[in-house]
Amino acid sequence: MSDPLRTLLQPPLVSLPLSRSHADRGADFRLTPDLFARLWESSDTQVLVLAQGRTPLAGGALRLFGTDEVPRPENPVYLGRILPGARAAGAHVVLVMRDDIDEALAPGADWLGLREVAASLDARDVGLFVEAAALGHWHATHTHCPRCGSPTVPEDGGWVRRCPVDDSLHYPRTDPAIIVSVIDAEDRILLGSAVSWPANRFSTLAGFVEPGESLESAVIREVAEESGVDVHSPQYLGSQPWPFPASLMLGYTAVAAGTDLTPDGVEIETLRWFTRRELHEEVRDGRITVAGEISIARALIERWYGGPLEGDPDGARLP
Repeated sequence: MSDPLRTLLQPPLVSLPLSRSHADRGADFRLTPDLFARLWESSDTQVLVLAQGRTPLAGGALRLFGTDEVPRPENPVYLGRILPGARAAGAHVVLVMRDDIDEALAPGADWLGLREVAASLDARDVGLFVEAAALGHWHATHTHCPRCGSPTVPEDGGWVRRCPVDDSLHYPRTDPAIIVSVIDAEDRILLGSAVSWPANRFSTLAGFVEPGESLESAVIREVAEESGVDVHSPQYLGSQPWPFPASLMLGYTAVAAGTDLTPDGVEIETLRWFTRRELHEEVRDGRITVAGEISIARALIERWYGGPLEGDPDGARLP
């Protein structure tokens, strides 16, 4: 059995950092009449405050507030109910969006963004933060009806925006994108450096799925467009939300039919094939950097590598 085929047959990705959650989003509960009036009267309600993409953290966890600490805003968003087994199990969580950070709201807390803390948060907190970041961005950027231009109003707990003029309903948008580890016949991985990145930063290839296109077709097309490499046997491995601002990353691995590289020069500046030892040594010595721990790209690379990149490549090599 060839090395690339061994790589293909490894288990799918599990427990991706941004895919974790410990809350029921409550699709039916969102429709409760006078939802937020009831929630603000309940001592079980917790409030997550988001300002400029940041939320306060204390003691390595999200700093959630009681409704007596945060005045009820005009347009809060219902995030869900914390499931049993997590801190504050059973509590309803509401998102409050603010334009500016209020240091006085949480003295001693650090206001941090999702990228900075996702890897260190537990499933409850990372799930709430990912959900809040995605919905917060959608509300901030979709304030008007795309049909007639009239201001829209939030409904259904903040999960719908309705146009009061033409009565059309508008829902949060998620853009599907594929991301793929390409493996050649020598069991090397293909990594690229984007035009907008520092020259020594490398990651797996990725791109948005086009209208009317299957995920597998998107894998084949994107790799060919960005690298000139034809691939086959795309295998789905797992997915992860990427709310920067509104993507769902669908992870794949695929086998290269050839090794000649032609970077497109528009999105990708440099392309390289790496053996495990080459990647390990260059990352270790600081000659290159790769995708961060919270990204599905890092999970794809380490799946091929056989473990964390800090480990010895001979010990990490797939059986």
